[in-house]
Amino acid sequence: MYQLEEPIYFYVLFAIPVIALLFLLVLVWRKRAQDKFANPVLLRKLSPNRSIFKSILKFIVLSLALACISFALVNPKIGTKLETVKREGVDVVFALDVSKSMLAQDVAPNRLQKSKQLVTQIINSLAGDRIGIIGYAGSAFPQVPITTDFSSAKLFLSSMNTDMVSSQGTAINEAIAMAQTYYNDEEQTNRVLFIVSDGEDHEGNVGPVVEEAVNQGIKIFTIGVGTERGEKIPITRNGVLQNYKRDENNEVVITKLNIETLNEIATLGGGQYIEGSSTKDVVEEVTAILNGMDKTEFEAKQFTDFKDQYQWFLFGALFLLVIDVLLLERKTGWLKKLNLFNERT
Repeated sequence: MYQLEEPIYFYVLFAIPVIALLFLLVLVWRKRAQDKFANPVLLRKLSPNRSIFKSILKFIVLSLALACISFALVNPKIGTKLETVKREGVDVVFALDVSKSMLAQDVAPNRLQKSKQLVTQIINSLAGDRIGIIGYAGSAFPQVPITTDFSSAKLFLSSMNTDMVSSQGTAINEAIAMAQTYYNDEEQTNRVLFIVSDGEDHEGNVGPVVEEAVNQGIKIFTIGVGTERGEKIPITRNGVLQNYKRDENNEVVITKLNIETLNEIATLGGGQYIEGSSTKDVVEEVTAILNGMDKTEFEAKQFTDFKDQYQWFLFGALFLLVIDVLLLERKTGWLKKLNLFNERT
């Protein structure tokens, strides 16, 4: 297990391509200046030890040193001590709709990104709880099993998109059925499922599967993302808008937030419907719901001791800088004998 203390310093790496561009410009300028001064044959006689290879080598060494400095500033930490700790919380599973209708932009930037933002902020507000994530469209799939590793969960959450499921639709039934397999602790009395969706393209009667979930002690809450006035579904390629989704009559499809369906599921599931337009309000409402539930104590393994690793990168940077200083831009004896560029002597 590792941590990155200051990942913002990875931006230092962007200096390397800038330096590379400047280095190439200097080489071109130097070549033109030398051509004006004398012809190549005369230049080789005037400066027989001049080496382009050594210049390139110095640039590579300097770039590696800059990369090491960047990693030293980021300060990676490696977990060295794994302990079993006791925590109190609720098992929370998020079922996230990744159907194409979630690309509609009636909420900024679109419904799917808004949904991921909501789930991320809810996770940030949790303390001793365990979380799991399910994705669904025409079928459901497990994205993150029940875990206390919030960082990994958010990483997998950020990668979810509408291309993860080839079959389209909104298989809420399958998502609810899959959620029942997530709660693996029989002593956990409070089990919560949050369905984040626009409720569109819902097929099938949810009653039986919701009833089965309730019998297992699962409370189902729904978070609606979208607007009732609706919006067109964009079709993009490489991030560029190509067209809008059309039906069999070649009419542009307008996808709307289906509050009725989401409200029905929440009511049958013993929970409530939450309007998802305001991230702050959603987080506060979810936090209040979870705080009002009894917490169950459970054991979880986690790294409790992390050691800094910046010193290795700092040492590497200093070593490379020393090499850069000692490395002269003229040919050395053994390098001249190799004659890497077939130069005439």
